[in-house]
Amino acid sequence: MSYIIILSNTNSMDSAETIANFLVKEKLAACVNIIPKIKSIYTWQNKIEKEEEVLMLIKTKQSLFNQVKEKITLLHPYEVPEIISIDIKDGNKNYIDWIKNNTL
Repeated sequence: MSYIIILSNTNSMDSAETIANFLVKEKLAACVNIIPKIKSIYTWQNKIEKEEEVLMLIKTKQSLFNQVKEKITLLHPYEVPEIISIDIKDGNKNYIDWIKNNTL
């Protein structure tokens, strides 16, 4: 079984908590870390934008990625939300087992 971390930024702590609570409650994620007050600089509609955002680190199974992506898209305030995954290549076996046991 493969495990991933999904990165997604949003515009507020409320938004991040809504998404995180839903994902954990539905067992689509074992854990969501929320990191407030990151500075994002990006291009949007041909302009350079600077925004304070909230980063979510979502720990889950690779097999749940599409379900997580659908739920984030549904709950997310952005027109084009960041939803990218990073493979977990190795880790503490007990932690990996915990992710396994706390997701669908």
